[in-house]
Amino acid sequence: MPDPAQRYDYIIIGAGSAGCVLANRLSENPATKVLLLEAGPRDWHPFIHMPAGLAKLVGQKGVNWNYDTAPEPQLDHRMLWWPRGKVLGGSSSINAMCYIRGVPGDYDDWASQGAADWDWANVLPYFKRSEGNRRGGDALHGGDGPLTVSDLRYTNPLSHVFVAAGRETGFAQNGDFNGPQQQGVGFYQVTQRDGARCSAAVAYLDPAKPRPNLHIRTGALARRILIENGRAVGAVFGHEGRETEVRAEREVLLSGGAINSPQLLMLSGIGPAAELREHGIDVAVDAPGVGANLQDHLDICTLQHSTQPVSYDRVSDAVIAFNYYLRGRRGPGSSNIAEAGGFVRSRYAPDERADVQFHFVPAMLDDHGRRRLSGDGYTLHACFLRPRSRGRIRLNGADPATKARIEANYLSDAEGFDLKMMVECAKLSREIFAQKAFDPYRGTPIFPARSDLSDAELADFVRAKAETVYHPIGTCRMGGDDASVVDPQLRVRGVEGLRVVDASVMPNLIGGNTNAPTIMIAERAADLIRGLPAS
Repeated sequence: MPDPAQRYDYIIIGAGSAGCVLANRLSENPATKVLLLEAGPRDWHPFIHMPAGLAKLVGQKGVNWNYDTAPEPQLDHRMLWWPRGKVLGGSSSINAMCYIRGVPGDYDDWASQGAADWDWANVLPYFKRSEGNRRGGDALHGGDGPLTVSDLRYTNPLSHVFVAAGRETGFAQNGDFNGPQQQGVGFYQVTQRDGARCSAAVAYLDPAKPRPNLHIRTGALARRILIENGRAVGAVFGHEGRETEVRAEREVLLSGGAINSPQLLMLSGIGPAAELREHGIDVAVDAPGVGANLQDHLDICTLQHSTQPVSYDRVSDAVIAFNYYLRGRRGPGSSNIAEAGGFVRSRYAPDERADVQFHFVPAMLDDHGRRRLSGDGYTLHACFLRPRSRGRIRLNGADPATKARIEANYLSDAEGFDLKMMVECAKLSREIFAQKAFDPYRGTPIFPARSDLSDAELADFVRAKAETVYHPIGTCRMGGDDASVVDPQLRVRGVEGLRVVDASVMPNLIGGNTNAPTIMIAERAADLIRGLPAS
C-alpha cells in the first residue's frame, strides 16, 4: 500500500509551459493537493532570465533535451537538432520569447476538424486570461494576466533596416501581429517582464510555489503511468537512482510536450499495439494515433555579411551581461535576438491567411548558432506556416531514459508542395535583402552563396540547410473521431482519469509560434478539469 503522503488529487507530469499553468490553476483551491513532476532542474541559470542569454543556452545540456531526428530522407538524410526545454518552464525558458497567437481561422479549422468548442470565439477568452500586455487590455488583449507581454526595450539598428526593407518589398508595417490583422512586417512583442524573460515558470509557477498544497519535484523522470481497471491511478518516476510511486485520487495530467507525451503514453501501454509488443510492453489500449500526426515548421535561413560592425556577432557576452544587470535590465542583454519579423501571403496562399513567417536576426546564425562565422552579418529565417507533411514519434526501446525516435518526414507530401513553398520562402528572403534599405550594410552573401540560383538549385539549398524553427505539435491529436488520441476535453480515449494537456493535442499547426497557444490550451484545460464554465 503506497504511503498516504504519496497521494495527491492531481499529478502533473511535465513542468513546461502547460504544466506550469495547470499547477497554478489547480492549486488555487487550498483543499486540492497537486504534485508537479519535472525531469529537468530548477530554472536557476542566469542565462535563462537574461533574454539575450538564449544564445548561450544552445550549449547548456542541463536544461535541454537535445533531441535529434532520425535521418530525414528529403533533407539529404541529415539528422536535425531539436532543442526542447528540460527545466522548469520547459521550452518557454529557452525560446526566443516571441508572443504570437495565430489567427482566428487557425482555431476555426480545429473546430471544423472535430475539436469542438476550440474555435476562435471559445479560445480568445483564454488568451486574454493568460496575457498581461504592458500596452493594456482591449477586445483582443488581456492587460492583467500572469504572462507579461512587452515591447522590446532594445532593438538593433539592423532590425529597423529589415522592417524598412520589408516595406520596400511591398509589405505593410504592422505594430501588433496579434491585432486585427496579422500580416505585415514589424517588431515582435515578447514574453518579458521589466526586461527579463517571463517564462511560464516565472508567470505561473513562481506565484504558486509558496502554496503548501503544491508539491514540485525536479530531476524526476516519469517512467510510466499506472493504469488499473481502465483508469489512470498514478505514476512511477525515477529520482536519484530510485523509483517512487505516487497516486492520483482524481486525474493524471500529461504535459510532456509533442515528443515526451506520446512516448510516455506508449511506455504505459497506450499506443499502436504492434509497436508496443515489439518492445515488450503490455498493451492497455491499442491507440494507433499516439505519436502520429507530427507536424513542425521547417525553416530556411538566408545569411548575408554586413559591411558595418553593428550586428551582435562580435559583442562580448560578458560585457552584455555586466551592462544588463548594472543598468536595470536594459541594453542588448534585454534583446530576444529575433527582434523583428513578419507574416506575408505568398503567391501560392490558398486563403486570406499569411502562409510565410519571418524572424530577422541581426547576427549570422548558422546551425542554430552552434557554428560561429567570422565577421558581421545578418540572418533571415523564413518558414512555411501550413506544411502538408506528417511525421511520427516512435519508441527506441522500453527504457524511459532512452530518447524516442523522431521521424519528422519533412517535405514528404506527395504533391511536393512543401518543398515548393520552402523555395518560395528562400526567394522572398533574397528579395527583402535586395532592397535599398540594406544597401549601406550589404556585404557578400553567405547562404546561399549566390543570388542567381535557379529553383532547382534553391531546392538543393533547402535540402542541405533547412532546420526546425522549434514548433513540433500534433502527436496526441485532439478530435471527435475514434482515431484521435484525446477528445475535445483532452481526455485520453480508452482510459479514465487521464488527460494530455500540451502542444501535442493541437490538430494542426497554427500560423505562428506555438508557445502562446500552448499556454492557452492549459488555461482552458484547467477549467475543463475543474468543471468550471467557459470564460
